[in-house]
Amino acid sequence: MSQDAYSRRIVFQGLGALGVAAALAGCGGASGSGATASPGAAGQKLAVAADIPVGGGIVLQDRHIVITQPSKGVFKAFSSRCLHQGFDVGKVEDNTITCTIHGSTYDAATGKVTGPPAPTGGQLASVAIKVSGADIVAA
Repeated sequence: MSQDAYSRRIVFQGLGALGVAAALAGCGGASGSGATASPGAAGQKLAVAADIPVGGGIVLQDRHIVITQPSKGVFKAFSSRCLHQGFDVGKVEDNTITCTIHGSTYDAATGKVTGPPAPTGGQLASVAIKVSGADIVAA
């Protein structure tokens, strides 16, 4: 085999490997911006507790956090990044966190996946919060 034929063969093999890698990357589950939940420094105010309805919640898109109140006086916080493709979830109603992009659902008390297309057995990452007076703050 000539040196030119050998070099071309190596180039084509490398391009083929890059194509396979690109195709596999497109099959990945979470393809959001990669931003993670950012509650801020301990004690930093995130929300007013009275603004979070029992059985509901709020999505802090700038921080990628969803804060819920699954039962009276009990507040939970999770990453708002859907496990399906990484978009922020859009709403919390009837103790269900819902991604309004593709319909994945999560339990508002635990963050566990309750409906597809998010992977079964998955769970939104917990975020540490606490009640301080009338406010919800980063813990």
